Amino acid sequence: MDPREAARLLKGVRAAALAGDRPPAAPRPEIAESWRRMLAGGVHPDRDARSRLLSAAETEERRQVSPLREVLPVLREGLLPALDEALHIMVVADADGRLLWREGHSSILRKADRLGFAVGADWDEAVVGTNGVGTALVTRRPVQVFSAEHFVSSHHDWTCAGAPVRDPRDGQLLGVVDVSGPLATMHPATLTWVSSVARLAERELRVRHLESLERLRAVAAPLLARLPGRAVAVDPHGWTAAVTGLAPADRMPLPKGLGPGRLWVPQLGDCVAEPLPGGWLLRLVDARASAPPAVSRVVLDLSRPRSWSASVYGAAGSWSQELSPRHAELLFLLARTRHGRTAAELAADLFGDATRTVTVRAELSRVRRHLGGVLTHRPYRFAEDVEVELIRPEDPARLLPHSTAPAVVRARLGGGGEGGV
Repeated sequence: MDPREAARLLKGVRAAALAGDRPPAAPRPEIAESWRRMLAGGVHPDRDARSRLLSAAETEERRQVSPLREVLPVLREGLLPALDEALHIMVVADADGRLLWREGHSSILRKADRLGFAVGADWDEAVVGTNGVGTALVTRRPVQVFSAEHFVSSHHDWTCAGAPVRDPRDGQLLGVVDVSGPLATMHPATLTWVSSVARLAERELRVRHLESLERLRAVAAPLLARLPGRAVAVDPHGWTAAVTGLAPADRMPLPKGLGPGRLWVPQLGDCVAEPLPGGWLLRLVDARASAPPAVSRVVLDLSRPRSWSASVYGAAGSWSQELSPRHAELLFLLARTRHGRTAAELAADLFGDATRTVTVRAELSRVRRHLGGVLTHRPYRFAEDVEVELIRPEDPARLLPHSTAPAVVRARLGGGGEGGV
């Protein structure tokens, strides 16, 4: 059907639906359902309830914690090469409908700005009506919305196709990838194209998950080989990496707020949880026996110029984690301030700028994936019952020589005791 003719027909269908009259043609089922939600929710058909844009800092904080960040290269490779020719743009939204990334043809980006289709905007269906982002989030299925299928009339000059992206570890909805453009650029194959790229992104997440399980298995296997009892190593989602003395299971449900120490796991019974890099070691214990502490000691070795590590000691044995330069800085600062540091204080320590909390929180989130049972937060600090040993270079001038963090520089010069500020 000619796009202009189709648009005229759909406007008549929408007008009849709003008036409660018999439409000239039936709307597609997914569109009719969305319109019913809009009418029931009081969405205005001629203007959306535009909410405020996220600030640059809020947007960056969401980007840092979004798993979709890991698959941006897949989405870009699958979609961007054709967007200039197709006069479309790509947007990636999180599970709340907030637009976090947007790329594509420059002239279409300017048109999108005028529509409010910008980074940081809220495109939840209840806010802006039927659309390729919000409606895909509600239905959890790929959806194409053409012209007057958009409930709000200001969007009728657009066509969009959105596909949800799920976390293969637990099925959680992570967000939506959407391709949008002016009405005349509509192509019936767009939805299939976007859906295929979304599946590629999920496959990339699945590959990354399997790789993370392999890394966890490499650490856990030597520990399990030395344990006399029954134990299992799992990732934070309960997927099994290694097991001893038990029938293997692909996955087991874990209690919310899992932390180190004694706990009860449905499939296992009474256990002691000990942190591993990228997961947990669960050791089965006699319900009547007292359990030793999960983690008793951490050794932070910064004595070598370009090789830093954190070694964790517990009842099941020990393991070590190599540290990136930034993570070595953060753990050094926390090791010398046992009472803890807020994100703002750490930002001042690292950058001399207390406002750079987004970067600090994102980095500490990554550190805690490997040291979740060792570090606590609010404020950030080592757990109170964990002994921390800090090994510095013999020459203070060789402490983290890459670092320009003000607190580290002062420590090299022998100043700034505990707190570093």
